[in-house]
Amino acid sequence: MRSILFAAVLVAGLLVAAPPARAANVLANGGFEQGLAGWTCSGDAAAAGAARTGAAGLAGGVTAGDNGRCAQKVRVLPETAYTLSAWVRGDYVHLGVAGGPYTWTPSAAEYTKLSVSFTTGPGQTEAEVYLHGWYGAGAYRADDVELDGPGGPLPGVPAAPGAPRVGAVTGGSIALAWDAVDGAAGYRVYEGADVRASATGTSATLTGLDACSTHTYAVVAYNDAGESARSATATGTTEGCADVGLPKHALIGYLHASFANGSGYVRMADVPDAWDVVNLAFGEPTTPTSGDIRFERCPAGECPNVESEEEFTAAVRAKQARGTKVLLSIGGQNGQVQLTTAAARDAFVRSVSAIIDRYGLDGLDIDFEGHSLYLDRGDADFRNPTTPVVVNLVSALEELTARYGDGFVLTMAPETFFVQVGHQFYGGTSSGDNRTGAYLPVIHALRDELTVLHVQDYNSGPVMGLDGQYHSMGGADFHIAMTDMLKAGFPVANTGRTFPGLRPEQIAFGVPAAVSAGNGHTPPAQVQQALTCLVKGQQCGSYELRGGPSPALRGLMTWSINWDRYYGWEFMNAHEPFLNSLP
Repeated sequence: MRSILFAAVLVAGLLVAAPPARAANVLANGGFEQGLAGWTCSGDAAAAGAARTGAAGLAGGVTAGDNGRCAQKVRVLPETAYTLSAWVRGDYVHLGVAGGPYTWTPSAAEYTKLSVSFTTGPGQTEAEVYLHGWYGAGAYRADDVELDGPGGPLPGVPAAPGAPRVGAVTGGSIALAWDAVDGAAGYRVYEGADVRASATGTSATLTGLDACSTHTYAVVAYNDAGESARSATATGTTEGCADVGLPKHALIGYLHASFANGSGYVRMADVPDAWDVVNLAFGEPTTPTSGDIRFERCPAGECPNVESEEEFTAAVRAKQARGTKVLLSIGGQNGQVQLTTAAARDAFVRSVSAIIDRYGLDGLDIDFEGHSLYLDRGDADFRNPTTPVVVNLVSALEELTARYGDGFVLTMAPETFFVQVGHQFYGGTSSGDNRTGAYLPVIHALRDELTVLHVQDYNSGPVMGLDGQYHSMGGADFHIAMTDMLKAGFPVANTGRTFPGLRPEQIAFGVPAAVSAGNGHTPPAQVQQALTCLVKGQQCGSYELRGGPSPALRGLMTWSINWDRYYGWEFMNAHEPFLNSLP
């Protein structure tokens, strides 16, 4: 955060142009992560190991008398263009459409993409796609099969319902409702691959849920002819989340506690009471992979007015007595933290706990930047990450939040590159930078423990929003589009999975306090326009909120308190009263 961390040049290769619009993958289980579900295969086919992405791929059951054909019937629309593709490996692998075009490769030592396009005929509502090898040529491999185009109804099968609506929520239940579908005998509610409820009407209440737990549901209609495609999803969270004592709309700032950074040192006792959360910047590791975090206060040579350890600790206690939450922030521009091993994970928990206990802090802020987080190739499911630096960080934060209990405040301050850019490029599946979207598995795993996510809406290149348009930092439009993605949720690139939205009280956005604090400074009037749109649904310009208005939106974060003091407290004086005026 100290300087320009995410200039447009960093992602010039990724974000200079929008990719062609793509429809949803019509195929079910195209990545074979649910075994052979949805596929009809001959021979001794299997879905395990040797995947291109994820944990599983298809091993076609070729024998001397069987070409190992695997096929799937799909719903299509008449007179509509489709593109079928698959990544294959092996000898004589064929990909095609029954009664239509096909393509093949005679030999592929590594995964190679096959692709074929076709247009459905008049009145056609069904197509069968297939893969097969050749007799006696040995097992072939296939993964990430996609049929790019709009789905359509099979004869007699009801259409997919519209997205369900979340109704009454308790500490152990979530009520859903949806609109009726013609021809439906009943409905099933899915959570992931599992059926959670069945109903003959247009509502269901899911019970037996844990308090403060988040669930994402889809609904299908069914009758004797079969089951419809799934609806769009809806996400709900049960009641019972811990109240950590933050105001409804909070002002959050970073305090340069270990350095001056040209803006001057601000003593803890001199931080105005208007700041609801003060993040102490920064705790940093002894080496990038040690996990051993140290928090050293600013040396007198750099900060002549630095207070003593006793004065600092006493000031922390005084702020807390007035209701301010004081957190340790770990990382920043220079603090690369890579928990590559279990030993580093244990050292992280041990050393961070020691700092929290030493000063009696209220919680922890994760500000991992640079190369702290990344995704190994093939780590394609944000719900089940496999990359050690991600898995170990999640485990460490779970242990820390459990250790300190319900009053523990956990915040995160990722750059857009690590969150919203995952809508276009996901590091585990992309041939580009493997850090894109790398915060998503951490946020998702800790969504029930997370207090506030305040993405840095600055030092950023243009980012595509849910409207399919690129948005650039420095104005209300950028904050609206980026924050709406966090509330509404968004599809994660090349994975076939959707990142569920967060609760509005978990969401804030970050802006530089002044022009010297970072690229993307937004004038106060533009910041407040964004807040008005996000909270009230007003002054949104041409942008349509996909996540709807969020009266409980948590507030604003800034880098930094020190820079705000340097510029005469413009940020605090403009935004603290405005936040307090919001409903």
